This record gives sequence, C-alpha cells and structure tokens, in this order.
Amino acid sequence: MNIPSLENVVSAEEWQLRVNLAACYRLVAAYGWSDLIFTHISARIPGPEHHFLINPYGMLFDEITASSLIMVDQAGNKLNESPFIVNRAGFVIHSAIHAAREDVQCVLHTHTRAGVAVSAQKNGVLPISQQSTFVLSSLSYHDYEGVAVRDEEKPRLQADLGTADFLMLRNHGLLTVGKSIADAFLAMYLFESTCQIQLSAQAGGELTTVDPQILDGIAEVARTQTGGLGGSFVWPALLRKLDRIDDSYRK
Repeated sequence: MNIPSLENVVSAEEWQLRVNLAACYRLVAAYGWSDLIFTHISARIPGPEHHFLINPYGMLFDEITASSLIMVDQAGNKLNESPFIVNRAGFVIHSAIHAAREDVQCVLHTHTRAGVAVSAQKNGVLPISQQSTFVLSSLSYHDYEGVAVRDEEKPRLQADLGTADFLMLRNHGLLTVGKSIADAFLAMYLFESTCQIQLSAQAGGELTTVDPQILDGIAEVARTQTGGLGGSFVWPALLRKLDRIDDSYRK
C-alpha cells in the first residue's frame, strides 16, 4: 500500500512518536495479540490540543507504518489525509481516557482469547503468579455496556479507570495505559501473561495464592524491577527485534 511519507512533513517529535506507535502495532501483531483490525493503540501528541494518533481502520496491525497513522482531535475529526476512516468504538474509548488522564501518553487495548476469558470470570485477576502481583498493584474494572460507540459511556470509563494503569473491560478484553508507548506495551505484556498463566493454572487443579502481605508494597517493587513499568529497559531491544524482521514500520 503506497502511503506518502510524512517524515519531512511533521515535526521531529511527532515523527518519533509515529515510529514508536507503529512499532507497537507491529509488536502486538508479532506477539499474537491483534484481533484482525478491531482493536486500537493510541498515542497523545504533545501539546494543549489533546490530539492523538490512532490506527487507520482497515489496516492489519502488521501493515501499520509511521505515515499511515491518523491524527484525530477530541471530536474524532481526522487531522491528516488518509483513505481510511477511524473506528468509532476505538475513538470513544481512547478519547475518553486521553481526556481524563493528562499523565497518559499511550492507551493500548486488546481482545485476546486469554484476556477476554479472564474478563468473563467473576473474580477477575487472581493473585496466583508473580506477574499477577504487578497487575493487581494498579488494576481496575469496567462493566460491559455493549460495543463502545456511545459518548455517554465515557464518564463511567474514566471513573472506573481512575488512576490505575491496568483496566479489565468485563466480557470484552484488556486495556493498559502508560506515560510512554513503551510503558503501555510492557504493561500489556504483563497483563496478557497474567491471564494466560491464570487459565493454564485453573486447568491444572487446586490453586495456591500469593500471600496478601506480599501484595502490599508491590508497586514499589515494580518501580525497582522495571523502572516503574518503564519500557525503557526493554523497548530498544524490541525495536532491534522488529528491525531484524521488517523495518517497514519506520516509513
């Protein structure tokens, strides 16, 4: 697909954000978390306007490039030329979070089998793995209200997320936020791993749970071990991995 490069059209800061967001889409595809074209990752453009980048609706995640990403405003208007539209459900969820969380640059949402399965379980995430302890340190839940196309759901999404970094959308999937794209990706890696481990453990017999005392203060441990869920530790290596596979996301 021939999409003109924006590298010399947008600012250097926006271009780097586009490259990182395109990389995140490619990594989500590489790790098997994509759902054809039906989920989204967004990144806030620095500035007071609250504009953000999101995927063109109709492209697979492993096709996304830096130049193909669409900039939208808080009303959902496209701010750069694209032959593609923006998915309404993706816009509602992501615009709600970007409007409420000034500290968040990136919002990442998935519909993985493991994530949806655990989101349908009454007790949600269980404290049965080391990965789950990181998630439980900053986890909230949002009840299912149907496909997220109604603006009236936004205040409830915002209230349910609060200051958390992990949001389980009941009967729907997983969502993470981060102060950078790298942070949001690493958070989703932990969230998805937590759900996969939980389903595997539940299939194997009686479960052993983590001592509640260990859960206390786990947020500080997370900051120590991962830089505050800071993908800065792992992001350069992930970009090298992508570049070895296919560096076309940079176009």
